[in-house]
Amino acid sequence: MIGKKLLKRAVQRNLVKRIARERFRLLHPDLPSRDIVLRLAVKLQKPVRAEVAADIERLFDRLRRAESRSPAADAAPGGS
Repeated sequence: MIGKKLLKRAVQRNLVKRIARERFRLLHPDLPSRDIVLRLAVKLQKPVRAEVAADIERLFDRLRRAESRSPAADAAPGGS
């Protein structure tokens, strides 16, 4: 989700969304089975493809590491 307050131009908002979808498409086999919402939190002057892609990939790596450390990730629902 990208608000107009953070990126005024639709072209820039769409660029960030395209990059996020592409990173997800490439990395989704390694990601945990979760709903993922990416939200822009800081105002960007002008998004640079490589920087945005690297930031999103770092977030996905963090998610993957957090999920692999979680002991509840392997527990079956229902307790038995």
